[in-house]
Amino acid sequence: MSQINYDSMSNAELKEYFLKHREDQAALQAYLDRINQRPLKIIASPDDPDFDQKVQAAIRRKLEAARNKSSQ
Repeated sequence: MSQINYDSMSNAELKEYFLKHREDQAALQAYLDRINQRPLKIIASPDDPDFDQKVQAAIRRKLEAARNKSSQ
């Protein structure tokens, strides 16, 4: 069996590979390591008076980015 180079895969490729090869524990670990390296983006704290508006704006941005990506 040849050695898989997870580092050469993009995040999307690594995720897709793991989903197709769920028995590959090294792929899972590589994917989890990447996820854990991402900085956490805090949108709003629970006691923020603009909590709802900030969360809704973040959702709209995410949806717009997904629409733009799918139309390319």
